[in-house]
Amino acid sequence: MLPVDGISRTLTLEMCAMYRTILVAVDGSGSSRLALREAVRLAASAHGVVHAVHVVHDAPIFSHPERDLAEFVDAMRREGRSALVEAAQACAAAGVECHAELLEPAALSDDVASIVECQADRLHADIVVMGTHGRRGVRRLVLGSVAERFLRLSKRPVLLMRDDESQQAAT
Repeated sequence: MLPVDGISRTLTLEMCAMYRTILVAVDGSGSSRLALREAVRLAASAHGVVHAVHVVHDAPIFSHPERDLAEFVDAMRREGRSALVEAAQACAAAGVECHAELLEPAALSDDVASIVECQADRLHADIVVMGTHGRRGVRRLVLGSVAERFLRLSKRPVLLMRDDESQQAAT
């Protein structure tokens, strides 16, 4: 077993070697940062590649009359690029190859989980790593968490990382 952050992991080195193409969804949240750290660790142990993605989505459900939609989307893109820069820096610090990509829905009906799944298919990802609680606000309460939906959709191994501090702050 590999101890990580005081938690015993059952992934053996042989199992880690199976995961060479690692997709990690990042959004700047605490659990997303844990997912990134774990993705980098897996890639370093398997001489793999991290593909960091951020999905610009979450159109406002309740529009504020003084906020321009284009302004809102630009802010979401900036936030996404910031999370991707953080991912690239974490990979570089560990000597891990990283490809970072900002993704946007092709249609209004596309949700974050299905966009991440399409990207995982396109990349032939060996594993997808993501946080359990991201920055999704009111939509998460209405539609359910992205991680939960992704888990139902995924055709490949998924590693979910939970940030206990984010969980405690939400309650």
